[in-house]
Amino acid sequence: MKSPAEMACRLARQWQQAQLREARLLSASGWPLKLPIGRPFARRFGRDVAAVREHVLAWREVSVGDVLWEPVNYRAGADPVDVPVYWILRTPSEWVEAAADTKMRDEFRRLEYIIENVDALFRRILVRQRGLWRDKPDQEVIAAARLAIRLSPGCADGRPLRLMAEFGVDTKFFERHSGLLTRLLDERFDGLASQRGLVAFLGALEEKEHWLLIAPLDDELLPFRRLRVTAEELAAAELPADRILVVENERCLHLLPRMPNTIAILGAGRNLSWMSAPWLEAKKVAYWGDIDSWGLVMLAEARRYQPHLTPLMMDRAVFDRYEEERAVVEESIAGDQAPAGLIGDEIELYHYLTARDRGRLEQEYLPDFEVSRSLSGWAR
Repeated sequence: MKSPAEMACRLARQWQQAQLREARLLSASGWPLKLPIGRPFARRFGRDVAAVREHVLAWREVSVGDVLWEPVNYRAGADPVDVPVYWILRTPSEWVEAAADTKMRDEFRRLEYIIENVDALFRRILVRQRGLWRDKPDQEVIAAARLAIRLSPGCADGRPLRLMAEFGVDTKFFERHSGLLTRLLDERFDGLASQRGLVAFLGALEEKEHWLLIAPLDDELLPFRRLRVTAEELAAAELPADRILVVENERCLHLLPRMPNTIAILGAGRNLSWMSAPWLEAKKVAYWGDIDSWGLVMLAEARRYQPHLTPLMMDRAVFDRYEEERAVVEESIAGDQAPAGLIGDEIELYHYLTARDRGRLEQEYLPDFEVSRSLSGWAR
């Protein structure tokens, strides 16, 4: 037989279980709770009537929920004894009240308020992961949830996050709540915010130093086989080559052939603002990225800075050649509409890719002969 205090401790421990907490707070199917108390054994009744009487009196004092009683005949007693056999709790509020735990009660009160004021899409993650909100003011958690509904991939459009004033938050809001915003956006976009990082996901300017890999494809141009410079330094220092090849991912370095008078800049990702450097206007510039919606978004951004650039290996013909063996699912597309900056067949390719089950061809999976052929054609 379990006392009310023992049952209360057990109910408080159950609050710590994320799966159980979710089931009880967000689903009506788990209610009511019918918790077995346990009948006193006949031997216990015969040896210690006072303890059984104390147990019965303790349950008589319980005012939360309903206690189900049953008459039990004991040989040691002349008449049937009513004993508590089940404790019935019908709502989450009764669960919290029955647990009589101050911390649990406070968390429930806060969570109840937050859940009432956020989109239903975010309720599960906030119930399961209390660490996302326990150390934050309730109103800021609600503000973050409302902001996460309005944000979308690339919406920063190259600005620092602190300058996104149109969303009605102060300049430090993204910094204070980056972890919370990332997890909320993951719920909307299938984990893409965590995968790309919040800044890259929103298409914002990375305000900390962004390092790029510089690889001369001609041994006569630089005294180094490769070096790293910041995007800020690169924008200010002209590279000594007539041809500049901008490559989305560093992992493609091994595919690049030797080429006269050419320098490759790898690993830019969405940090392309350095391409506004005036010295690039006099160069022959090419851009090569993944064939997927995000790759085409980056192509459009690169063209905004250097309208004369040439896209390489980012067309329907290349995709069709390698789709069957090398294309994969793009977990979350950049958007339903093709970004401004794409032209002609690129717009058609964008809609073609976003409509396919496997609409992503990563650039590093192209064969080296394809890369060499394309680069040679550009150089000629």
